[in-house]
Amino acid sequence: MATRGNRRTTLTALVASGVADLEPDPDRPRGWTLLIDGVPQSYVDLDDPEYLAFTYVRQIARAVRSWSGRSASRVPLKILHLGGGALTLPRLMARWWPDAAQKVVEHDPDLISLILREMPPAQPMEISVGDARTVLETEEQQGYAVIIADVFSGAAMPGSLATAGFATAAARALRPDGLLVMNLTDVPPLAFTRTQVATMRSSFDDVALLGQTGVLKGRRAGNVVLLAGAVPDVRPASDERLLRSGELVVFSGGARPRPDGSA
Repeated sequence: MATRGNRRTTLTALVASGVADLEPDPDRPRGWTLLIDGVPQSYVDLDDPEYLAFTYVRQIARAVRSWSGRSASRVPLKILHLGGGALTLPRLMARWWPDAAQKVVEHDPDLISLILREMPPAQPMEISVGDARTVLETEEQQGYAVIIADVFSGAAMPGSLATAGFATAAARALRPDGLLVMNLTDVPPLAFTRTQVATMRSSFDDVALLGQTGVLKGRRAGNVVLLAGAVPDVRPASDERLLRSGELVVFSGGARPRPDGSA
C-alpha cells in the first residue's frame, strides 16, 4: 500500500477522470500529493490534517474558521463538500468539529475508491458518487451551514457550477446564516471571475473574493476564493486582498450573471 507501512513510493492508478498519482512528500512522513493527469489536485498530511500545503486551501479554511467565530451556532452542524479529491478539507473539518455531519460529493468513483483504500479518513463521513449540481439540487432546503465547492475536471471548473441556476440551488440549500465557499481558477484579465461574482450576486446579497494580490490585480493566473452568504471578515495575509461591497462592484465592472445553457 502506498500510504501504509514503510513503503514511500508513488502509486499510480487509472481512474475515471484520468491517471491518478499519489506522490509522497519527502519532507513529511505521511504527506501525500494527489495529481490527476499531472495536475496537482490535493495535498494531505495524514498525521496533521491542519497542515495545508496549497494557498487556496488555507484561504478556504481561514474563511470557514472566521465564519464559525461569528455564527450564532459557532459550530457548522452540517457541511456539504462538492468535490472530494483526497478529502483534505473534510479531514480538517473533522479535526475542528468532530460532531459535524459531513457529506462529500465526488464525480469519480475510482478516485474515491483509491483514496478510501490508501488513505481512509480517521472519522466517518458520508461520501456520495454523483454530479455536484444534480446532488445539490436534491438537498433539503436550508439544510447546510457550510457548502464548499471545489470541483474541477482537469484544471477547469464544470460549467454547470458557473451559472445562475447553481447559485439559486446553493442559496436554497444553505441556512440563512450559512456560508458558501467556491474555489475558482482564472487567468488575466479575470473575466471568468468577474462573471462568477455577478452570477453569485444574482442569488446572494453578500459576496466577496479572497485571493493573492497579484492574482486579483490581474498580474498572473491563480486561484481565487469566492465567498457568499454570511460572509465573515476574513483577515487577509500580507500578500492577499479581500474584495467586498464597493471594491467588488468596481472589480466586477459590467459583468452579467451567466444563465444556464450559456456557452
